[in-house]
Amino acid sequence: MLPMLRKTSESVPSFIDEFFGKDWMDSVFSDRPGISTPAVNVKETNEDFHIEVAAPGLDKKDFKVDLENNVLTISSEKEFKDEQKEEGRYMRREFSYTSFSRSFTLPEAVDAEKIKAKHKDGILLITIPKREEAKRKPPKQIEIS
Repeated sequence: MLPMLRKTSESVPSFIDEFFGKDWMDSVFSDRPGISTPAVNVKETNEDFHIEVAAPGLDKKDFKVDLENNVLTISSEKEFKDEQKEEGRYMRREFSYTSFSRSFTLPEAVDAEKIKAKHKDGILLITIPKREEAKRKPPKQIEIS
């Protein structure tokens, strides 16, 4: 198990374990042509989760982010073309089509209505806020009477 996905104790899984479920790595690699899965970083803070999707060459308009039945799906489809014509005939025509889709089951602790996404410099950043009751509170000192 990756260090960032360690359980906080033997019986209580961390939010990241809940966020991804047991088999989240199964969807990371693909051998199918035309399908590439970009690298994804996940960070948990006391306030929220951050998902960073590294997708150089893709623009904001190339992404689609959906939430259905507590499953967040990030997908993209893009066609690349490079054509050179000479007198109506193709001298060279190269094109490729790339797509991917990643889905994450969100824990009940998130506030799905406040999820935000932004794209900057080839990185799609999705912020998933936690509900107030899921945020860690500092230890409370109990007064002894």
